[in-house]
Amino acid sequence: MAERTESPGYLEKRSLRRGSAGPLLLTGLGVAYVVSGDYSGWNFGLAHGGFGGLAVAAALMGLMYTCMVFALAELAAILPTAGGGYGFARRALGPWGGFLTGTAILIEYVLAPAAISIFIGDYVESLHLFGLTSSWPVYLFCFAVFIGVHLWGVGEALRFSFLVTGVAVAALLVFAVGAFTDFHTGRLNDIPADPHAFGSSSWLPFGLLGIWAAFPFGMWFFLGVEGVPLAAEETRDPARTLPRAMATSMGILLLLALLTFLAATGAGGANALTEAGNPLVTALDPDGGGRVLARVVNYAGLAGLVASFFSLIYAGSRQLFALSRAGYLPRVLSLTSRRKAPWLGLLVPGTIGFTLAAATGDGARMLNVAVFGATISYALMSLSHIVLRRREPSLPRPYRTPGGVATSTTAFVLACAALVATFLVDVTAALIALAVYAVAAGYFALYSRHRLVANAPEEEFAALAAAEAELSRE
Repeated sequence: MAERTESPGYLEKRSLRRGSAGPLLLTGLGVAYVVSGDYSGWNFGLAHGGFGGLAVAAALMGLMYTCMVFALAELAAILPTAGGGYGFARRALGPWGGFLTGTAILIEYVLAPAAISIFIGDYVESLHLFGLTSSWPVYLFCFAVFIGVHLWGVGEALRFSFLVTGVAVAALLVFAVGAFTDFHTGRLNDIPADPHAFGSSSWLPFGLLGIWAAFPFGMWFFLGVEGVPLAAEETRDPARTLPRAMATSMGILLLLALLTFLAATGAGGANALTEAGNPLVTALDPDGGGRVLARVVNYAGLAGLVASFFSLIYAGSRQLFALSRAGYLPRVLSLTSRRKAPWLGLLVPGTIGFTLAAATGDGARMLNVAVFGATISYALMSLSHIVLRRREPSLPRPYRTPGGVATSTTAFVLACAALVATFLVDVTAALIALAVYAVAAGYFALYSRHRLVANAPEEEFAALAAAEAELSRE
């Protein structure tokens, strides 16, 4: 591997706006990444695990995300840069570890917005808005307008995201109140049990293996919250603000997951929700009678999808920016505008996302690819925490993970289990993600690893560790 130091002007052309986000906006960002998952997607796990299987899977995935968020909070306080997980893994696992982690995160944050744009198009069509009979104009509108807001400025973008997220969260609470008025415990386990499945019962109709198969769908209640550290360079006092915002957003997401899952399944019935594209509306209005509350929740679901789409565009641009600035990807992608927005880092993934959405229309497949990339990054980021705790115990840590290595080890084991579970759900999606990984790894091996930028923040952080290790040997 070869690195070279670039001139100060190089980094000046690749700088973000400092101090744009405080704890409230960051908490909103963490919830915004995820809130669309409460409105749809999680319910398909009922077809793999039933109520009991999905409940156990969601609880285990909630534990994984909670442990991982605490581990990432420590790492983000140590290295508050836009690289996020890539920067942590770079110091702990070397250039290859950093590259593989950053690439996995990028797969998640490029594919997920493309998938969500398709879901937004489906919502617009189902609500009969604007008289559209084709969804591609909706995809184009989403990418063009919302990328435009990001180009305007990060402060404006985060405030817009916070507002839309507030609408979506308020609607979830209203939904829960309405659904619990028609809650019946008998509806939770109304899926017929498979007599051939090991350990099957009314609560586990697909047996014990159904719990494992439901892991990827349990993740949808939390997928994306790990992206909060990507805002580090644009945060006021990141060492204190990031851990607080991450813990608060995770607490909110756990509460929303519990309320949504119980209320929807108990009101609509597990069997009725297994294939519902809009499970909350189905739970409130199973006969399609046009209840007012169901229509309100339907519109709010659109707001939730917009919030997640908008915030994931942000996360993807920052990960791409950091990898490009350090030379792992073409450096031109990290250039920032006069308003300190990584304009190519927004436009290039947006163009890819729109093209995929318009060409395939397969949102579920793209989300499964995104989940596969996410689970790889979770395992590598958790491993980075373990390695740094053991190898560099004296490293200054403004925030320390409760439980230490035991916490990140729990996240690592569950992330590996979730990674394997993706093959139980969609082998094709996993293979697509591996193919993208292989192409990216070839580019890094043959070209970019010989052209890394030594004075990029994440690379300097890793170089400092190497220098300290050399001094200790002497």
